[in-house]
Amino acid sequence: MPASPSTARAINDRLALRLLQQEGPLTAGQLKQLTGLSRPTVADLVERLSEAGLITVVGEAGEQRRGPNARLYGIVADRARLAALDVRTESVSVVVADLVGRVLAEASVPIGGETGTGPVVEQAVSLVERVAKEAEAGGVPPRADARAWGSLHTVGIGAPGLIDPATGELRDSSGLPAWHRRLVAALQDRFPDAHVSVDNEANLAALAEQRDGTARDRDTFVLLWLSYGTGAAVVLDGALRRGASGGTGEIGFLPVPGTTGLPSATDCDGGFHSLAGSAAVTELARRYGVRATVTGEEPPAAALVRSAVETASGGAGRFLDELADRLAVGVASVVAILDPGCVVLGGEVGRAGGEELAARVEERVRRMSPLVTEVRPTALGGGAVLRGALLTARDRAQDDLFAPADR
Repeated sequence: MPASPSTARAINDRLALRLLQQEGPLTAGQLKQLTGLSRPTVADLVERLSEAGLITVVGEAGEQRRGPNARLYGIVADRARLAALDVRTESVSVVVADLVGRVLAEASVPIGGETGTGPVVEQAVSLVERVAKEAEAGGVPPRADARAWGSLHTVGIGAPGLIDPATGELRDSSGLPAWHRRLVAALQDRFPDAHVSVDNEANLAALAEQRDGTARDRDTFVLLWLSYGTGAAVVLDGALRRGASGGTGEIGFLPVPGTTGLPSATDCDGGFHSLAGSAAVTELARRYGVRATVTGEEPPAAALVRSAVETASGGAGRFLDELADRLAVGVASVVAILDPGCVVLGGEVGRAGGEELAARVEERVRRMSPLVTEVRPTALGGGAVLRGALLTARDRAQDDLFAPADR
């Protein structure tokens, strides 16, 4: 059956808004060309979206052109404020952005291992409030139809661990600090009008690599997350796959040769994590005499891998060879089941290894598997989690604000 007039208008409006999001400001003529809609239809949707406060004139297409078609229309960026969090066991990072994703303020704080659950939650929530206020101080006055000055429309959180697909909540895990689960509820209490959601850090990193990073040309790929811990995200035919319990990609629990035991349901020691986690990589580097200046801003393994790549010979070269051997075991296991054609070495360690480490892993996987697999280094490193959290927050906010008023 053909769509009703109201449904057709809603579809056209969403199409135009998505184009403005992806391409930036466009003229009515450009919208007509990109959407394939008639000139009157485009004129109508521009009028509707302008009256709804979703788009506005942001300039002209050329100095010599005049008339309606010369006007450049863009999304009203100050219609909503968004926050994204990267929650680690030892730190919290926050960015606050506008509706088109332009970062307005950002900050991070270390989390002490001896700090209690309540104080840590308050420290993290206070950080979000502070960054939101900094964004307010440096921003432009809000529109009359925007939410209150200083409030947040959507908050996206990236954290390690399993996300329950039925509830969208972070599942309890003995391997993660209790404050991670408390943080979501605390942010919802402090920002009652905001949409607050949490996702696995590797999943968000994969989304960022797919949108803005090294996997932009791939509909199917696996991201191997290499940071303090290990994880993976699976994207098949353009869609992120989560599994029946939300555990797709929990590669740290993968039983592999080369460890002293087997993982358990509550502890990934003995699994792939014991070969590729930051502590294991740091110990491996020590055995080969690789040294580096380690800061608190990244996993120690990242600095050591970066130092080894700079030399890539002698002990450093042998360290990279054995690290590649270890990573290839995990990659080959994933390849044998999914045949993704592409694996991205993500996280801070993946970025530190760059093309040097990726090439070594690819060469080993080629010897281990008949399935042709390209191994690429991340383009975004550890920052992919924040980027992915911001992208999901922006998508959700736009879905809410761009929805038809009479839905």
